Parts: sequence; structure tokens; C-alpha cells
Amino acid sequence: QNAYIESFNGRYREECLNQHWFASIGEAREIIEDWRIYYNRERPHSSLKYQTPEEFAAARPFDKTQWAQPLELPDGSAPAPIARAAE
Repeated sequence: QNAYIESFNGRYREECLNQHWFASIGEAREIIEDWRIYYNRERPHSSLKYQTPEEFAAARPFDKTQWAQPLELPDGSAPAPIARAAE
């Protein structure tokens, strides 16, 4: 449905997940984090005219007013709890 996400998922699988046999969750987290940093800071992207995402973002002004605004809840309401990840 979403070409950008499908492309990312394919690259993630090819360049990271299929290249490693993870011995533990900790090792998987470390390798995946290293790949994420590589993908965003070192790997040029053809769709960004062969810049890294970090270079592309740095070259464009960003308007912080475009960020999502905090959810306003009625008085006395609390946000739903977020489940903690199993460790």
C-alpha cells in the first residue's frame, strides 16, 4: 500500500535482518541500532539525490509548529497506560 514503507522494509530485511543470526535480544537490539544509525547518517539514498537522510534534513528548515500538539484531555481524565515491553 505504501511504497516508501515497503521499500524501507525490503532494505531493512536485506541489509540488516537477513545478514545476521541473532544470538540474543540484546545482540539484535545492538545490531539493529547500528544499522539504523548507518541508514540515517551514512547510507546515501537515491530518492534524496544521493544524500543521507541526516544531510537532507539538515539542508531544510523545519517549522516546529508542524509537530503534533499534545492531546488535551477533559478535567479528571488520565491517558490510557502504555504497556511496557517484555524484557
